[in-house]
Amino acid sequence: MIALTAAEIANITNGRLAADPAIKPLSVVTDSREASPGSLYVAKPGENADGHDFVGAAFDRGAVLALVEHDIADATGSPYPAVVVSDAVLAMGALAAESVRRIRAYREAEGTRLTVIGITGSAGKTTTKDLLAGILAAEGKTVAPQGSYNGEVGVPLTVFKADYETRYLVIEMGATGVGHIRYLADMVRPDIGVVLGVGTAHAGEFGGVANIAKAKGELLEALPEAGIGVINLDDQRVAAMENRTSSSVLGFSAQPERQGRKADVQAVDAETSSAGNPEFLLSLPGESQGFHVSSQLIGAHHVTNLLAAATAAHAAGIAGQQIARSLSSQTAASRWRMERTERPDGVTIINDAYNANPESMRAALRTLADLGQGRRTWAVLGAMLELGPDSIREHTAVGTQVVRLNISRLVVVGREARSLYVSAVQEGSWGDECVFTETADEAYDLLQSELRPGDLVLFKSSNSIGLRHLGDRIALPPHAPATATRTANEGSELL
Repeated sequence: MIALTAAEIANITNGRLAADPAIKPLSVVTDSREASPGSLYVAKPGENADGHDFVGAAFDRGAVLALVEHDIADATGSPYPAVVVSDAVLAMGALAAESVRRIRAYREAEGTRLTVIGITGSAGKTTTKDLLAGILAAEGKTVAPQGSYNGEVGVPLTVFKADYETRYLVIEMGATGVGHIRYLADMVRPDIGVVLGVGTAHAGEFGGVANIAKAKGELLEALPEAGIGVINLDDQRVAAMENRTSSSVLGFSAQPERQGRKADVQAVDAETSSAGNPEFLLSLPGESQGFHVSSQLIGAHHVTNLLAAATAAHAAGIAGQQIARSLSSQTAASRWRMERTERPDGVTIINDAYNANPESMRAALRTLADLGQGRRTWAVLGAMLELGPDSIREHTAVGTQVVRLNISRLVVVGREARSLYVSAVQEGSWGDECVFTETADEAYDLLQSELRPGDLVLFKSSNSIGLRHLGDRIALPPHAPATATRTANEGSELL
């Protein structure tokens, strides 16, 4: 992070200084367990715990300053050094906005620049972010979110990783309502804005798909006139956003023309390999030739993410050959997103259970069917949450799709997804082809007893259902200790 004194922090956040004004934190954390010598600890209220209860723990680990909403004293009654604000989360946003402003000013004075790229969409944000960061990192210092840090807390934490040497700042933007992306965009002032798609996930929270589209378009509306919007022409709702910005716009598609508009960036002759990896010829504006892309990702739906990253990188001035080379070499950088594991006994696991919505569920099932030719295929599915009144209809449609794709076995986990199971049965699944289990442990026992060499197993559910952890357990070789399960940092993902 860039250096800010306690006095500057108080001034930027309109807070009350209750500390030595010369204190200069070295990092920002919102989890007391992550505090280290020199940290600024942000005591934000949470759904399950209040960060103010852990101020002492943060100082025990080396924190030198706290951002709090009321004074906190130690066991002797002495107050911890702090800046007291009315809203700790909004204060984080103010600090992030000032950090971006200072980095921009510094780099401009040095004759260089900071390029900020915002990415939003109902699906694919994290994969696109990872791909784009991989391209840009070869050109200059790049900062991108850890995991899926994409909300009002995660975006500032990403910004705080940047310093005066940062050339590219990639920001993933999620939301659960209209106005959220506008808030994040006002914070970081993106130069390039990428909109991937408008899906039905979180429709209940937003009050309908129309409001999701309204929210996603806030990123384009926030772009400066000299900025560049990047839109997915294969999504009708996104293509209609072109007139919501005064900036120039680049549209990408797997077709030469979509929605009555010529695609600026195109995936020519897109197909998937026998291993399910997308391949295509990347066509970019101003280039006389295409560039071959042979991705290491799994699933035809990743063509959208690959094209989005390529278009944003082109907008940032990266050469086509470098873009294609990077896209062809990158593997999945974030966990539980079409993550493939080959067990020693010949069972293949595809763990795509970080998040789920109707669009990503359909794409994952199609990939399972494509990869499973000649193999016994398993779909282990949990609920897609926050679909509002469309929940039963969408789960019913997924159950029908599983049967029509001729998936060999369906295991539905959890009562929230029971309508998926019922629809598969009604569509014609019979006997043990379709099984309902109340818990992940029941599903684990079933899979452990019935999987055999050559089987291909997909795990897919919304994040809080937790099937990603069941996928990790099954990915272990039979009889391996549970303690061998891989671990990774997790973040909450917003739409």
